[in-house]
Amino acid sequence: MHTVTQPTPPIEACGGALRIHRIAAASDNLVWIAVCVETGAAAVIDGPSAAEALAACEAEEITLSAVWNTHTHDDHIGINRDLQRLGRLEGLEVIGPALVADAVPGLTCGVDEGDEVRLGALTAQVLRTEGHVDGHVSYLLGDALFCGDTLFTGGCGYLFDGPPDKMYRSLMRLAELPGETLVCCAHEYTQDNLRFAWSVEPDNPALAQRIRAVWAIRSAGGCVVPSTLEEERATNPFLRPGSPSLIQRVAAASAQLGPAPTPSEVFAATRALKDTGAHQALADSSLPLADSSLPLADSSLPLAGL
Repeated sequence: MHTVTQPTPPIEACGGALRIHRIAAASDNLVWIAVCVETGAAAVIDGPSAAEALAACEAEEITLSAVWNTHTHDDHIGINRDLQRLGRLEGLEVIGPALVADAVPGLTCGVDEGDEVRLGALTAQVLRTEGHVDGHVSYLLGDALFCGDTLFTGGCGYLFDGPPDKMYRSLMRLAELPGETLVCCAHEYTQDNLRFAWSVEPDNPALAQRIRAVWAIRSAGGCVVPSTLEEERATNPFLRPGSPSLIQRVAAASAQLGPAPTPSEVFAATRALKDTGAHQALADSSLPLADSSLPLADSSLPLAGL
């Protein structure tokens, strides 16, 4: 069963010129279908398989014109293989990262930093956002950012290829986008990410408020993706390497940080700490869930169970 069990209505972006459908697939993947309202042109962005997207297109009377891939992990290009097997990839424009073009099934146009992609009357900017894997790209379509596995709601992707500084620079670049930008990432990982965030920055009132809101929606099977970049800048630990509280707590749990770490070094140590999975031992009873009037910081909280 997918982690999201409640229906998710379409999202409007670009002042109503773009309609975005959020499709649940596999156990936690989010497949995006972006539709130009003026022309009806539609692109499906990433996905582990085709069935879910095709069912949504049939239900919503959407005719796909393109597939956009952010990177080449199986749960992002599986949809290409499925469409190819079904004989439905031919005739579609398949856009994907040029740096790994040979690994994108059915690719018709490789793109990289600075390129533009048309979707009907709309134009998306291509950003190279490596760090998760080499060649990873994101698509900025007006105020909607389709960022694959680079930036997550409350977190960021694993560093399969890295190095950490490359991912840090990708994230900082995305963090500079306007605050209203929608973060349309490829997985619903928000609760795990925010549990870790609270373990390293439990004096952040914006984070406490976000945790309460997210837990309420997720407990009913709802989806909290997309977020906004304003929300991510305020609560996502991987966009907050300058937070004194975060630095102090990460340093206490990590031998990686010296007395005057650079922001990139803080990011690397923070990512390495999350990779241990120790934050998963932080019980819900230690999160700011029960009463919004409770103190938002408690110095006695254990650091992710360490």
